[in-house]
Amino acid sequence: MTRQHAIGDLLRRSAARFPSKTAIVYGDLRQSYADLDLMVNRTANALAARGVGKGDRFALFSHNNHAFVVAYFALAKLGAVSVPINFMLRAEEVAYILDHSGATGMLVEEALRPVAEAALTSAVGVRGVIGAADGWESFAQWAAFGEASEPRVEVGDDDPIQLMYTSGTESRPKGATLSSRGLIAQYVTCVVDGEMSHHDVEVHSLPLYHCAQLHCFLTPGIYLGATNIVLPGASPAAILATIEGERATKLFCPPTVWISLLRHPDFDRRDLSSLRKGYYGASIMPVEVLKEIAARLPEVRLFNFYGQTEMAPVATILGPEEQLTRLGSAGRPALNVETRIVDDQDRPVPPGVVGEIVHRSPHAMLGYWNDPDKTAEAFRGGWFHSGDLGVMDADGYLSVVDRKKDMIKSGGENVAGREVEEAIYRHPAVAEAAVFGVRDEKWIEAVAAAVVLREGAELTAEELIAFLRERLAPFKTPKRVAFVAALPKNASGKVLKRELRESF
Repeated sequence: MTRQHAIGDLLRRSAARFPSKTAIVYGDLRQSYADLDLMVNRTANALAARGVGKGDRFALFSHNNHAFVVAYFALAKLGAVSVPINFMLRAEEVAYILDHSGATGMLVEEALRPVAEAALTSAVGVRGVIGAADGWESFAQWAAFGEASEPRVEVGDDDPIQLMYTSGTESRPKGATLSSRGLIAQYVTCVVDGEMSHHDVEVHSLPLYHCAQLHCFLTPGIYLGATNIVLPGASPAAILATIEGERATKLFCPPTVWISLLRHPDFDRRDLSSLRKGYYGASIMPVEVLKEIAARLPEVRLFNFYGQTEMAPVATILGPEEQLTRLGSAGRPALNVETRIVDDQDRPVPPGVVGEIVHRSPHAMLGYWNDPDKTAEAFRGGWFHSGDLGVMDADGYLSVVDRKKDMIKSGGENVAGREVEEAIYRHPAVAEAAVFGVRDEKWIEAVAAAVVLREGAELTAEELIAFLRERLAPFKTPKRVAFVAALPKNASGKVLKRELRESF
């Protein structure tokens, strides 16, 4: 007897509950739950006819679009393992993921075809599919396949269902292996602690290859039966226009995108009164920006989701009532999560002491794909080691201090980049800032800052350093400040401090 509680089952159930309700909006396309489910079935059967089966890895290399959503659920219904790939990667990086995952097929957006073809010259055994000729198949062929019945595949709760490659700090990404059981436990946490509902009208603008948009918002939205508006990218003008035009009620953005929305001239010209729930994550929200959101969007209930890819990804959540009373906090352990702080010997530390953040949860990945040694290291002692430094107060609220490997050690003193960034954001001329360590003959490692100014603002490095000297200890004050037009970021909105270190 099968339990039938895998990712592919979620869409079928929503289609049964809300057959005529709009499930997906993408450009001019508006598709009901019943029609989306039929198209997913056709696509799954087309893939099966081409030899894609349970356990096969299949890459998704695309910006946000309708085909990505359909293919993702089609693969889940077959028990195949989807492998979303960052669309900003170079061909050699794509080839590494294809080879490491053992992908046997690939969905490719037409605009990314040159990169995909270059990657395929060194990847082994991948069948490619794209909306073009020359040996590639069109996605439209799959979506119009003649057989629309539900695929008859028994998919276990703990079968691998997705490989989500980390975008992290190492030279080669690791494949976090996710199961339906872990993901659905995570969806329940998001739904309950994030106050989600089938009444939501959601805007999905951040990349679906990333776990935050895909697994905190799009798939839970499908699970609930919400209406999901998919945008091809995180254009501030498009997001603001979509909120107004679709009367959207729910929006997730990393802090960098929230800042871009607040600074955009359309922010005050668009009717954003329908928006009721806002979410942020991926990096820490500057306190001054939190205050600005509260002042300019007073009806929005704001949530902070903190976690890692390996946690599928949510670990802790800070709720709306706590945003301004627990400034800078990542919240408390979420519904299905235990979190604690440990020292270098993995011993729990008391409240107020900085240590590594570790989690225990059914959300957690099965392990790193084909890497038992790194899996054992990450889960030593039965807890997932996040690599983040944090401190927990007596009430169980977590504050993330920094990435363990991003801690700056200047003149023998530890400096948390986040603390310095918070002080920089207090200057009225500053729009964005990133703090990191650079080599220094005197200090071994010196505190450096890259700063983006608000439009029309003027500020010198000397003026900013003088401002910070009044607010920070001397060893925390940046020794170097550079003004830049924009901070380098990945598609999920995280600032790429490694690139800033290299440029300095």
